[in-house]
Amino acid sequence: MTAEQKDEQEEVPRKRTPEMKKQEHMVKIKRTMIGCILGILTGVISFLIVDASQIVGFQSYTILALLIMVAGVVVQRHIFLLLHLVSGKMGAKDWFYQGFMTFAFWFITWTILLTGGSA
Repeated sequence: MTAEQKDEQEEVPRKRTPEMKKQEHMVKIKRTMIGCILGILTGVISFLIVDASQIVGFQSYTILALLIMVAGVVVQRHIFLLLHLVSGKMGAKDWFYQGFMTFAFWFITWTILLTGGSA
């Protein structure tokens, strides 16, 4: 088989079977759940590390909480590798989605915990 024939053969898209689609869907669900769980965990850690009485505007304590959330996004890559959930297909859009999910759950969790004592 020549190099040209190999290139032509690789360019032909393979039709995905229903089983392959189901597997890919389950991997995406697991990755989303990991992002959500890490967002909640980093929100709780931010609440425990940063004293709620010192949160006034955007100061060094809020930057520390934000860095904790960013660490949660970075940890996701290693968790994905450990659980074999990452494939060569994850592009910038996928990582942006994962980061946004982590950020959203971090922000919601931290906000609820910070305002929980004000009621």
